[in-house]
Amino acid sequence: MKNRKERILPCRIFRFYYDGFREMTLGKTLWAILLIKLFVIFVILRLLFFPDALAGKSEEERGEIVRSELIKHR
Repeated sequence: MKNRKERILPCRIFRFYYDGFREMTLGKTLWAILLIKLFVIFVILRLLFFPDALAGKSEEERGEIVRSELIKHR
């Protein structure tokens, strides 16, 4: 049987982080705050400030919008 030093590297790395996160107290709260902030940034703000401009358009209309935007910004 292999001892702890002979385990493959990915298993040792996973175990290191797993043990570290399990022993956290304040870190768990900070990770929760971080995940909530990421959710707000990528989900809520996207829905509010970046609406889908191509929703409900036909393929021809979508193509024309994309072409005009590419030409305009060129």
